[in-house]
Parts: sequence; structure tokens; C-alpha cells
Amino acid sequence: MFEFVDLKYKDIIDIPSLLIEEGKITTFIGQSGGGKTTILRLLNKMISPSDGMILYKGNNLEHINSVTHRREVTMLSQSPIVFDGNIRDNLLVGFEFQERQIPSDDKLIEVLRSVSLSKSLDDMVTHLSGGEKQRLALARVLLLDSKVYLLDEPSSSLDESTEELIIKMFTQFVKDNKTLIMVTHSRDIANKYSDVIINIANGTCV
Repeated sequence: MFEFVDLKYKDIIDIPSLLIEEGKITTFIGQSGGGKTTILRLLNKMISPSDGMILYKGNNLEHINSVTHRREVTMLSQSPIVFDGNIRDNLLVGFEFQERQIPSDDKLIEVLRSVSLSKSLDDMVTHLSGGEKQRLALARVLLLDSKVYLLDEPSSSLDESTEELIIKMFTQFVKDNKTLIMVTHSRDIANKYSDVIINIANGTCV
């Protein structure tokens, strides 16, 4: 699905060759500062390679429209983004950006339940804790039902029991016909839920 060809980004990433397969759960692990988040940002076209290229389904990512690409490849950053307003507003913002049909309140309540967020759709996001904001952000990307998900430390703001619940739910969600590429600090999570584990150190695969 994604293929790196002689890829370099500044002095941060240097990966001569790497293939990320479609339909698999691929996890990047390694010490902080090793380049894992930079790889996700490259895959989402937030930044562009300094040298080399990334192919997506055989096409040079540089030549794919960024908006079109992000409708298919959704990224969730480590620090969850929340928008002014209530929980409903935050769940629907992706649909408004992509000009897609708005789901029903029943669907919104269902996805909140799936990430263990016991809140009303009318609750204001300013009242949420860090962990609750992380779960809200997860719910928002789940609703988009994308083909590919890029998750950067998706459970970093969660306690251990909630982390296990959320990761299990998300990996089951993508298992049948989606692709998940994630960064995690947890070797246990990587071992338990990944099809492929890639260790990144000093910007390259080891």
C-alpha cells in the first residue's frame, strides 16, 4: 500500500526501502525522537520528503491531491484536537470538512459508547479531561470510516485499563477491510495487536 523509495526527510528520516502492506496492522516502535511521528506525518502529506518518494497504491504521493488523500487516510495526532462547542459539534466536524452526509444522533451515541465516553452530545468539550478528549478524538475518526488510519500514540492520555479497551476496540474495527498504522510507546500493545512491528531508531529501520 505504502512504499518508501530512498526516502529522506531532512536529517530525521533515512529509509532506503520499506513496504507497508494493505489490510495489516503495522506498528512503529522505538525511543522518543527516533522519527516515528515524522513517518506518520509523511504518510498523511503533512510534510514532504526531502529526497526519494513515497508511493501510495503505486502512485507517487507527491502527485496525489492532499484533500483527496486525507479523505481516505485519516490521522489522529498524539495531542487530540478538540474544537469549540459541544461533543456533537466535534463528532461532526470531519463530515463538514469533507462535505459528507451527517450521521444521526443515534450513530453518534453508539460511537461514544464504543470508546467508553459516557457523555451527552450536548456536553461542552471544555469540561472534558485529557483522557476524555482523547476518546472523543478517537470517536471522531472512527465515525469517518476511512480506509487507512494513522494513529500517533492513540492511548497516551488513557489509564492502563482504558488503553487496553480502546486499542482492542480499534484493532477489531479495522481488522476486516482497513489498514492501521500506529505509533505506540507500549511494546506489550504492539506485540498483542500488530501484524507487523517496525523498530525505528535514529530515523531508520533497525
